[in-house]
Amino acid sequence: MTKEFERFKGIHPGAVFERELNKRKLSQRPFALSIGEHPQSLNAIIKRKRGMSTPLALKIEKALDIEEGTFMILQVYHDIRKEKQKQNALVHPDFSIINKVLFWDTDINKIDWEQHYKYVIKRVFQRGDDEEKREIFRFYGKERIKEVTGRSTISGNSLPIMPHLEMR
Repeated sequence: MTKEFERFKGIHPGAVFERELNKRKLSQRPFALSIGEHPQSLNAIIKRKRGMSTPLALKIEKALDIEEGTFMILQVYHDIRKEKQKQNALVHPDFSIINKVLFWDTDINKIDWEQHYKYVIKRVFQRGDDEEKREIFRFYGKERIKEVTGRSTISGNSLPIMPHLEMR
């Protein structure tokens, strides 16, 4: 991969492909037809609805005179980035949803989310809003919520209110 494309590591190859077409003032449809591809296929890649396949990447690279393998390397780096995001989501709840003020007495970055799940669930269900409760429900799952809240039934995404715990 040339230095020109190094800076795009982690970005969907469709975005880089679209940039190249624009830079060269090429239209999607005529370009797709010129390499023997369906315009819808290229459009799906440009819209980031699907990834780039090896055969297609080779055709595009040849037609645009881009170093062979560039788009596949970008695809792999994009896939790695997406996988890391998924794995990160399993490590802790989404902090864009959980208000850090709920854990005012603790460094939220040092919480062991598995070991201290009872504390976290109680804190969020005592003081959090519905969106925060839904995130904790998503993160820990129905069984753990039932275990901590004392509710024997939780249907769908309905959220227990924990009447047996007093607010302090």
